[in-house]
Amino acid sequence: MRVINLDMYQTMGLAVVVLLLGSLLKKKISFLNKYCVPAPVVGGLLYAVLMFVLHTYNIIEVHYDETLKNICMVLFFTSVGFQANVKILKKGGVSLIVFLTIVIGLIFAQNGLSILIAKFLGIDPLLGLCTASIPMVGGHGTSGAFGPILEDLGINGATTLCTAAATFGLVAGSLMGGPLGEWLIRKKDLLGTIENEDPGIIIEEEKKHQRHISMYANASYQLAIAVGLGTIISWLLSKTGMTFPVYIGAMIVAAIMRNVGELTGKITIHMGEINDIGGICLSIFLGIAMITLKLWQLADLALPMIVLLMGQFVLMFLVARFVVFNLMGRNYDAAILAAGTCGFGMGATPNAMANMQVLSEKYSPSIKAYILVPIVGSMFADFLNSLIITFFINLLSH
Repeated sequence: MRVINLDMYQTMGLAVVVLLLGSLLKKKISFLNKYCVPAPVVGGLLYAVLMFVLHTYNIIEVHYDETLKNICMVLFFTSVGFQANVKILKKGGVSLIVFLTIVIGLIFAQNGLSILIAKFLGIDPLLGLCTASIPMVGGHGTSGAFGPILEDLGINGATTLCTAAATFGLVAGSLMGGPLGEWLIRKKDLLGTIENEDPGIIIEEEKKHQRHISMYANASYQLAIAVGLGTIISWLLSKTGMTFPVYIGAMIVAAIMRNVGELTGKITIHMGEINDIGGICLSIFLGIAMITLKLWQLADLALPMIVLLMGQFVLMFLVARFVVFNLMGRNYDAAILAAGTCGFGMGATPNAMANMQVLSEKYSPSIKAYILVPIVGSMFADFLNSLIITFFINLLSH
């Protein structure tokens, strides 16, 4: 088999080509556009399938430099941090508690369901955890952390199984979110609820910060300052002994910069330009994430693992459709939140943001969803998930 190594520039270039391919296919195939499947997912899946075939027949294997993926992820979440001004956070206070409670319930449900299915299939319940909240809410990072722990408890290949399940979740969550949100908006006729439920804070901000070509440089500088200072905040947080995503510090600094600007009027935050730059970074991040998928890991899963994964897929759909949508208000914001929950409930927070972005671009931004999902998905979900996973592992191993 011939091995091809791509540096970070080539990896980014390939990701953009795949992204453009996805955009072209969305224009040509009405189904993809109608159900809001993100362009990076469309092109990325085609590329991943091609790589799967080439790998299966021992023709080519490509290795990628994913440095720019992480940079784009941090820049995107920094742009999200700039959106978190005080009046928005106050507005979503009660909703934040409700949504966080739903996510905690989802984590328990994912683990509980996997244990029940594993026992029904006659396999080790610890093996079932390889398809539960470790790879679903946790994603590849949590899979890499807890896989070795499960291997130490006698689950051979647990890390590979968790990683494969996380790959499945990444794809499934991206494919499910947009179509579900689109269906809810159309089926429930929710466009009329946008004005009633959201008085237009984002629209007001867009008017206040009109986009100007000359301001994109200043917006880039503001992002760079927030990212640089954010590394100090992240370092301080790491001293607590807890694990936080690398972009948390940058999000906190961005939020401080935004609110200081709002309160003093001495700092002009170029929100329109920052949102544009963040959107570009999100697309590049997701493009790189999709081309680096290793679908052959899924091909190695045994039938019980496939049954377990299908159980998680159905659970995520039911929670998003009936629990998230109903408890979060049964309105436009709730539909966007349902789409976003599919993203980070089975994949990662950037996938959740991509699911919501594709709907927001088609209809209207959702201030509630854009605040709640990053806060819960980035700051709370991983931490609480780790505690709950530890509880289940201790419960099953004694």
